[in-house]
Amino acid sequence: MRVLITGITGFVGSHLADFCLAKPDVEVYGTIRWRSKKDNIFHIEDKINLCECDIKDAVSVQNMLKKARPKYIFHLAAQSFVPTSWHAPVETLTTNIIGEINLFEAVRDMGIDPIIQISGSSEEYGLADENEMPITEKNPLRPLSPYAVSKIAQDFLGYQYYKSYGIRIIRTRAFNHTGPRRGEVFVVSTIAKQIAEIEANIKDPIVRVGNLKAKRDFTDVRDIVRAYWLAVKKCEPGEIYNISSGKAVSIEEILNTLLKMSKVDIEVVKDPERMRPSDVEVLIGDSTKFRNLTNWKPEIPLQKTLEDTLNYWREKVKHRV
Repeated sequence: MRVLITGITGFVGSHLADFCLAKPDVEVYGTIRWRSKKDNIFHIEDKINLCECDIKDAVSVQNMLKKARPKYIFHLAAQSFVPTSWHAPVETLTTNIIGEINLFEAVRDMGIDPIIQISGSSEEYGLADENEMPITEKNPLRPLSPYAVSKIAQDFLGYQYYKSYGIRIIRTRAFNHTGPRRGEVFVVSTIAKQIAEIEANIKDPIVRVGNLKAKRDFTDVRDIVRAYWLAVKKCEPGEIYNISSGKAVSIEEILNTLLKMSKVDIEVVKDPERMRPSDVEVLIGDSTKFRNLTNWKPEIPLQKTLEDTLNYWREKVKHRV
């Protein structure tokens, strides 16, 4: 069974590769750009098939698919950092929207019939009122960033290509997920990395933070990739599915939990540079539709996720010293 993971060197892609490799008789292919770092897949590089591909280039995508010819495609390649989308909106929209169109068109041109999972985001819901929580798939979409707009476009393109051409596309909207290997620009990792650097005496004992009042629905990435696998196995093409824990935790609670895991005294300072032009104050997802169909539920507690993330950064920092 051939599986293709676009963006395999990324945070979620690398964990999904780990998950797939643990399955019997699964051959994993993944896209990589010439400038991609391989840190996240170093431990499995000899077990996967890497295909150099720029998803913004249609010919590159076609050549990659001719090599992989997968049964399942997990489309994860994207510009996925929300603040970057304000600084580089054109790059975000081009990468996320045109890249997906290139993938769909290549599938059409080749006449293959894979099941494709596209990874949407809770950011699509955007400005949601507390009385709308938990958010179901029927909630209005009120995007608050160029990134969110790009994910809505990806989402609706998935629906359109399914209806127009019968391509078997599963649309998922995962709420916040974190864990080891998460990029340092994301909130849990940026806090954990700063703590690890303070413990290693390479940084002053100050953790700089952004909006601590925002509440998010966090799930461990290892539970998320298990959900993605179940999505291609059990979900209906053309349908949309929330994937979430159903519980909200504030960034302040995350911060305090990580600080308690350290034995050093640390000062917390709010950094205006880490504040967004507009922010979603609270997001809680209702994943009843997905759970009823797949029997999925999160298995890794947040405490374990945070502990593993901090230990990941401790190891990273130790090797840099």
